[in-house]
Amino acid sequence: MKKRLGYVLLIGCLLLFSFQIVKNKLHLLQSPGAVIENYIEPDYGLGAGHIDSLLPFPDIKKGERTPFDLWNYGGKGKSSFMDPNLPMEWEKWVEFHEKQKPELMLDIKAYMNSRYNFTMNSFEGKFMSGGRKPIMQGPVSRLPEGIKSFEELAKLSAEEIKEKDLFPFKPLAHPLASTAHMVFPDSWNKTHPEHIRIDVDHDYPDEYLPEFPPPMFLTTHKELGDVTDGKEITLANYYEIFNGLLTPEQMEGLKELLRPTATTWFNQTTHRVTKEPSAGVSCFSCHVNGHTNGAFELAPDSRPHLARLRVGTPSMRGNYNLMQLASKRSIRSMDHFAEIEEYFDGDPGMMQHIGPRAHQKSVANRMGDFNAMLDFPPAPKLDAMGNLIPEKSTKQELFGEQLFRGKAKCVSCHGGPAFVDDYMHDLKVERFYKGRPQGPIKTFPLRGIKDSPPYLHDDRLPTLDDTVEFFNLVLELKLDKKEKEALTAYMLCL
Repeated sequence: MKKRLGYVLLIGCLLLFSFQIVKNKLHLLQSPGAVIENYIEPDYGLGAGHIDSLLPFPDIKKGERTPFDLWNYGGKGKSSFMDPNLPMEWEKWVEFHEKQKPELMLDIKAYMNSRYNFTMNSFEGKFMSGGRKPIMQGPVSRLPEGIKSFEELAKLSAEEIKEKDLFPFKPLAHPLASTAHMVFPDSWNKTHPEHIRIDVDHDYPDEYLPEFPPPMFLTTHKELGDVTDGKEITLANYYEIFNGLLTPEQMEGLKELLRPTATTWFNQTTHRVTKEPSAGVSCFSCHVNGHTNGAFELAPDSRPHLARLRVGTPSMRGNYNLMQLASKRSIRSMDHFAEIEEYFDGDPGMMQHIGPRAHQKSVANRMGDFNAMLDFPPAPKLDAMGNLIPEKSTKQELFGEQLFRGKAKCVSCHGGPAFVDDYMHDLKVERFYKGRPQGPIKTFPLRGIKDSPPYLHDDRLPTLDDTVEFFNLVLELKLDKKEKEALTAYMLCL
């Protein structure tokens, strides 16, 4: 009896002691947080029922087809994290895509042809900076049925265009967003067949993509023009080309920009989209010669995966003049960007499973150092202050410059030596179509813009003419055909 009473007293003392500890340490406990009772969410100007008007994202496994109209979907996904395992065994994975890819590519081609009329018409005598590839003429975006011209469309209000579903510039989705990742153009894959995917190919005709390989211009050696002499820079030739031009630190940075490393889907494991194991990709696999080859990806800045925006590869030229990198996250330095580049879709867990890039800060700094030397292409018609030289310019180009700085409002976002304000802007394009708002996007420089089709962050605008039509409509500028053609002519001079 005394023994049992002793146990009871001991337990009581322990409970009392524990209570005192908890009482004295309440500040260490996590409170549940405040909750507004009977909460009703405001529409925030997006319109009543804006969430309810969107479809829930479908539950789709890796590799399965995704809708081309992903702007119609919204909301939250099941998880922020990826699974390093395929949904089936490797042999079945290959077999699955060998069966799905031909039909998928036919449907992608049909979809792109429903949105664009790729006429293959180019501007007479106008070429990209390398002097070989013609610049394609537009607009090639198809007008909605019943609308005869872009001028007729521009007379309608945003509300009317939205209600009648007449907007020809809806977002462009990654054609296989369940797997997503980098999709390289045919011109790249012919030289680098190790990057041919078993599941999907590029959706743009090569004529509407940047020249390959593009020239490279350095801030430190303007006298050399294209320092590559028409070559693609690789690990095999970079030393021969740049020895005697760069500092040893810059050589190291360039080497790292060229060094392949594993990614979410290009790697040595079976979690891949190439037939054979891959060494991965390098920065210059997409930003070839410090420019772009037109490859596209999904931005790693959001979840679920189907909500991530398609992003085309921007040029690295002129990054020395930018304080914002990445389309939506506003990364503030080139060395930081080199450090966190989207090799693993913003998922450190996948990096651990496949094998990290293992970049030290000092290496990223050197990559940023070389990046900071990549110059824009020459613009012979511009003076030292970025103005057109009248003696070298046509009346149409000079008229375009006047519009650019006036009626067309371009200079509001595109000023200074790089023709960019270095801000993010929300164009609120959802005023014109029913779908998920895309929010603020980084403004891109217009210096050398003729070399970087297609345009806008998600490649939805194949030509500069399409871009002018897009902004004329979205900003409600009411430009006539002559004015729009002059704006394109001016931008070809930049």
